[in-house]
Amino acid sequence: MPVLIVIPARYASSRYPGKPLVTLRGANGDSKSLIRRSWDAACEVAGVDKVVIATDDARIAKASEDFGAEVVMTSTDCQNGTERCAETLENLGAGYDIVVNLQGDAPLTPAWFIEDLVQGLRDNPDADVATPVLRTEGRALNGLLQDRREGRVGGTTAVFGADYNALYFSKEVIPYTGQDFADHDETPVFHHVGVYAYRPKALAAYAGWGAGPLEKLEGLEQLRFLERGVPMLCVEVAAKGRQFWELNNPEDVPRIEAMLAEMGQD
Repeated sequence: MPVLIVIPARYASSRYPGKPLVTLRGANGDSKSLIRRSWDAACEVAGVDKVVIATDDARIAKASEDFGAEVVMTSTDCQNGTERCAETLENLGAGYDIVVNLQGDAPLTPAWFIEDLVQGLRDNPDADVATPVLRTEGRALNGLLQDRREGRVGGTTAVFGADYNALYFSKEVIPYTGQDFADHDETPVFHHVGVYAYRPKALAAYAGWGAGPLEKLEGLEQLRFLERGVPMLCVEVAAKGRQFWELNNPEDVPRIEAMLAEMGQD
């Protein structure tokens, strides 16, 4: 079952223009671009046959090629990472059974998140799309709630049924708990990890659909599948002592740098 990882990256982010080229300082004081850190994270994943960066921007392409990445140029018409993955697969041709979308703003994604995700899709032949979810501890949940209180669009949360198929994803914190949690308390809220694994037929179908009203309202590409009645398998992953956060806003840079320092990551 050949696996392709695509890292979609665009320069013209409405919330944070030029985000893939923002530098993040590691534990040893050295700085690397966000796209480089995302590439490094992808290259640590076992059982992957190819990793590529997909972009429509010459600046991102050059920066990526300078550190040795393989780049696939895609159209400026792509509305999100899933569409960019679909175009990348079309450009590369057949030969992959699973395509992983590792979005370029998640440099703290551990290799086992993706390995478990791919295994989850393999173990569920009826599933065409899967995504990881991480149960939050109080510290992460309080960070999500603080972002919302301060008017920032931060991480995404997920709710799913007994069959682990997604019920909904939101940039609001769901479900409502009405409780206070200490930093290391386990909570009932699941942080959606912005990674997806698709079978090629699901990518091809997605590219032919227009965005639905919920996708437009939330700005979440995965809702297009749910609005079309396509189940999305949620694969629960374990933190194993690692912190996870995505770079959504400029305010996230010091937060992620602090996490890199705390975890001793260069």
